[in-house]
Formats: sequence, C-alpha cells, structure tokens
Amino acid sequence: MAHMQINKNYLLLKHWWDTIDLTNYEKNLFYKEIVSFNQQLFRLKEKKIRIGIYGKSGVGKSHILNFLLNQKVFKTDIINGSTKEIEKQEWNLKHQTLKSIELLDSPGFDLCNINFSDDIYSQINHSELVLFAVAGDLNRNEVIKINSFVKDGKKIIILLNKIDLWNKNELKEIIKNIKSKLPKDLKIPVIVNSGNNIKNYIKEAINRYGEILLTLNSLQLADKLYLKIKEQRLKKRQKKAQAIIGKFATIKASTVALNPLIVVDIAGSFALDTALISELSKVYGLTLKGESARKIIKNISINNFYLGATQIGINTSFNLIRKVILLIAPFTNGFSLLPYGPIAIIQAAIAVHSTKIVGKLAAKEIFIRSKVSCLEPSFIIQKIILKEPEIFNHIKIYLSNRNLNKNSAIFLP
Repeated sequence: MAHMQINKNYLLLKHWWDTIDLTNYEKNLFYKEIVSFNQQLFRLKEKKIRIGIYGKSGVGKSHILNFLLNQKVFKTDIINGSTKEIEKQEWNLKHQTLKSIELLDSPGFDLCNINFSDDIYSQINHSELVLFAVAGDLNRNEVIKINSFVKDGKKIIILLNKIDLWNKNELKEIIKNIKSKLPKDLKIPVIVNSGNNIKNYIKEAINRYGEILLTLNSLQLADKLYLKIKEQRLKKRQKKAQAIIGKFATIKASTVALNPLIVVDIAGSFALDTALISELSKVYGLTLKGESARKIIKNISINNFYLGATQIGINTSFNLIRKVILLIAPFTNGFSLLPYGPIAIIQAAIAVHSTKIVGKLAAKEIFIRSKVSCLEPSFIIQKIILKEPEIFNHIKIYLSNRNLNKNSAIFLP
C-alpha cells in the first residue's frame, strides 16, 4: 500500500510539473530551485531517503554516523571541526522497503564558513529526517536552529551525545532542560547515545515514517518552488493590474460625473466593475470559481449601493442648497450654478475611490481564493491521510507558516 502511495504521489507531482509553462526568464531565475526539485522528484521515484545530521562543532556528529554504519567512513579528529563540507554515504539497512538511505554529515554550524553556512543548512533542510546532535543543554543558537527546522516542517530527532561527561542526575537534568526549550506542541524525541539506543530508534523511525517523510518532503519542495513562481508572476503583473484599475477608475469617474441619472450611474458602475474583474482575471491568469465570484459580486453590489446612496445624499443636499441660492439669485449675479462643478468633482472622486477598492478586492480574491488546479502541492499535502500524529503536527506547522495571504499581499495592486 505504501509503495502504491509513493508511486501515485510521484505521478501527481510529475504531472503537476509537466503542466507548468515556465518562461526562459523564470527558468534562469529559479534554476537552483528547479534543479533541487527535480533531484528530489527522482529520489521520490527511486525511493531514496536522506538523513542529515546537524549541530555545533565538536558534538560528535561524524562519530554518530560512523556508529550507524559500523565503520569509520566520516572523518573524526580530536580537534573540533574536522568536517569542512557536506559529506555523504550510503547506509545499507536490511529489511527496508526504501531502496536507498543516504547519510549526510555537516560541518559545525558555529564554525563553518559564513559564505557557505546557508548552503549547508539548506542541504540538511532538504533531508527527509534531521538528526540534531548536542553534547549538553541547548544554547540560544541551537534553539534558533531547531526552531528553523520545525518552522519548515522537518521531522527532527535530538541526539544527546558525549554523555560520559555527566553523572546520572546531571544527565537527567540536562534532558529536562532540553525538553523545556523545545516547541510545546511537538513531541521531539531526545535520544541518549548509550549502547544501541540511537541506532535502534533511527531504524524504527525509518521503518515507520520513511516513505511518508520522503513523500511529504517532495511535496514541500514542490510547494516552495510553486510559491516562488507564483509570487514572481504577481510582482510582474502588479504594475499592469494597477494600470487597468486606473483606466477603469477614469472611465467610471467620467461616466458618473457627466450622467445626471443616478440609476444609470449605478448600473454603469456595476458593469464597469464586472469588466474590471474580468480584465484582472486575465492579468493574473487565474479563473474565479463559484464562492469567490459570488463574494466579489456581492461586494460590488454593496459598493455600488453606497455609491448610489452617497450620490442621492449629495444631490439632496445640493437641491436644498440650490433652493437657498435661488432665493438670493438676484444678489449673486448668476453665480448660483457654480455648485454643479463641485458636485461633479465629488461624484468623480467617489467613483475613483470605489473602483480602486473593487480592483484591490478583486485582485486579492482572485489570487487567494481561486483554485488554479487541484494538483497544487499544498492541496496534495492537505489531502494525504497521515496516521502518524508526530509527522502530521510537523506538517501543520509548515502549512500554518506558509501563510500565503500574508506573504503575497505586498505583490497585489
């Protein structure tokens, strides 16, 4: 059943990727992300999982991996910082449904070259499982790194190494302190490196979560790439959308100001706003569906109702003023007609303001609520039925931090 699920999600992601029409500019702009995603897609197809180890220098990361492999593959030294770059090694485990397990060793994040620290973090962050090695209580930088992984929806296992430095009571207190600094809504395991504790726990985790983690990591990388492409297109289309809103605002202002009939004003405004929404939909290449379309139409109706009510109020006030002016007409030398000018200006200003409101509302609604495709990576993630709450909680954090509305608001007109 798990094999069938991986194959199904691979085909869904492959189809999603094949249907995305990228420009040459987008291909160059997101070259690194595209390569990374395609590599991950290949790993999903081949059922190849990656496990990355991360932590400060000198906590015994390489030693832990060598212990898992039962051989000295990764370089260790008395001097801290013997690992200078990401190193990889296949881990052959028997009785695994996954075809391949790759272990990634990383330099200590506190000593690695600042020019490569982000790249090293990114490579570990692209792993399906993160082993975070510590040699005592967590310091501030370690907590920050752990929270970064958590925010990105990564499954983390804390490995407490070098326990021979502490007595039994001290070790118990350290574990308690570590757990108190971890996110409260997650059950991040803290495994003591004693005997075969670490090896047994990781083997069990791979057996239990391996294929789920591989699938979700692939979907997350796809989702991140999707968001970057979508935001880039929003930025590009922002100016065009603003120009269209401005054009419709000018037309409506002229129509409202020159037309003496309020009913015609309201009907014309509704027609213009509807046309505006249609033009904005074309700009963003998105199609409004049922609820989204109804919501915008409702707001247009409310908007035009207030526009009409405002015009009626203005005209009523104007008529009252006009009657007063007519009484004093003999003393005004014919200047009683001057209020017509300000009324037209006010009506035009209201029309411009209302059009901008509708335009911004429509652009936001088109982007946020429209469904481009049910194959969007985030939709696939949400539809996956996860029987393991430990994994599900990590993904919920990723989806909540994704916060599409907030991230994209700055790119709307």
